[in-house]
Amino acid sequence: MSDILFLTHRVPYPPDRGDKVRSHHVLRHLSGLGRVHLATFADDPRDMGHEAALGQWCASVAVLRRTKGNGRAALEALAGGRTVSEAAFDSAAMRGAVAELLAERCYDAVYVYSGQMAQYVPADVPFVMDFVDMDSAKFAAYADDAHGPMRWMMRREASKLAAFERDVAGRARASLLVSEAEADLFRKASGAERVVAIENGIDTGFFDPAGVVPVEQAGPLIVFTGQMDYRPNIDAVRWFAGEVLPLVPAARFAIVGRSPTAAVRALENERVVVTGEVADVRGWIAAAAVVVAPLLLARGIQNKVLEAMAMARPVVASTAAAEGIDHWGTIRVASDAAGFVREIRELLSDPVAADAVGQAARARTIERYGWDARLAPLAELLGLA
Repeated sequence: MSDILFLTHRVPYPPDRGDKVRSHHVLRHLSGLGRVHLATFADDPRDMGHEAALGQWCASVAVLRRTKGNGRAALEALAGGRTVSEAAFDSAAMRGAVAELLAERCYDAVYVYSGQMAQYVPADVPFVMDFVDMDSAKFAAYADDAHGPMRWMMRREASKLAAFERDVAGRARASLLVSEAEADLFRKASGAERVVAIENGIDTGFFDPAGVVPVEQAGPLIVFTGQMDYRPNIDAVRWFAGEVLPLVPAARFAIVGRSPTAAVRALENERVVVTGEVADVRGWIAAAAVVVAPLLLARGIQNKVLEAMAMARPVVASTAAAEGIDHWGTIRVASDAAGFVREIRELLSDPVAADAVGQAARARTIERYGWDARLAPLAELLGLA
C-alpha cells in the first residue's frame, strides 16, 4: 500500500469552515489511495484534541499548536524579506516534525495544502501543491481598498506572494486551484504549465434538508454563513446590512458563524441577528427564506453557496461569489445593491417559486458537485493511479 504525506495549515477536522471543508474531503479521499501521514497546525485550542477522529483516515497524526500573531509575523516578514503568510506559519517544531516523517519512510506521494506549507518540503522531494486560491491576487485586491501604510503592506504582500507562488509552482509536480477561472489566472500570472483545476464539492447527504429542523425565527429570514473574523465575510455583511437590508423592510438578517469581530457584533439590532458559533449551521440554512452571499471579494468556489444550494434554499450571490460555480442558472446573481434588493424581494414575494429555485439548486449540486467525482483526478496527479 502507498504511503502519502499530507501537510496542511489547519487541522482538517471538523469540516466547519471553508478551508477545512476542502482539506477534510481531500484527506478522506487520500485515505482511499494509501496510508496517510498527517502533519498540521492547530490555531484553535479545540483542534488539539482531534487525533482520535483523524485516526479514521490517518496512519499517523502530528498536530502542532500555532500561536504566532499577525503582528509578530509581519515583523518577521519585513526583517526576513519574505511574505507575511510564510512567516505566520514558520515553525521550527513543524520543520523538525516533517524532517522526522521524511526520515522514517520513503513516501509514494506528498500532498501540500495551502501555500504556507510549501516551506516545509525539501527541494529534492516531489509534491503536489494545492494552492486552493491565488493569494497574490487576493492581496492585490486588498491593496486597492486600503490606504496609507496598510496599502503599502498589502502591495508588498501581493508582490512577494506572486514571486513565492511562481517558485513553488516551479518545484511542484502539479499546482491545484479551486476553479478553472482561478487556474487560468494562475497560469497567466505565474507562467506555470502544470496547473489543474480541482473544484470543491459538497456532501449532499449531510447537507440535505430532509430531517433537518429549522431554527425558530420570526418573519422572513435572510441568512449569511461564514467564518466571521475573515475579512471578506466581514466586509460582505457590513455592506449588506448597510446597503441592502434597509430596502427589504419585511425581512430579518441572520449572520451565522464563529468568531464574529466587534465590527460584526456592532451590526446586531432588532433586524440583525449575530449568532456566533452554532452547533449545526443546517438549521439556520433550513430556516432561510433566502440565503445571501454578498461577497465583494471572493476567490474560487464558495462552500457557503454550495451548502445553501444543497439545502434547497434559494440563493442570491454577488458576481464574485457566484464565479466558478457551474450553477446553470439555479442561483440568482446580483452585481450591486439594487440587484440584491430586486432579487430578494422577488423571492420573498413568491415562496412557491422560491422553493422551486431551491429544489433546482439542490438537483444541480447532486448532479455536478459530489466530492468523489471532483477529487477523482488526484490519484493520477499524485502518481498513484
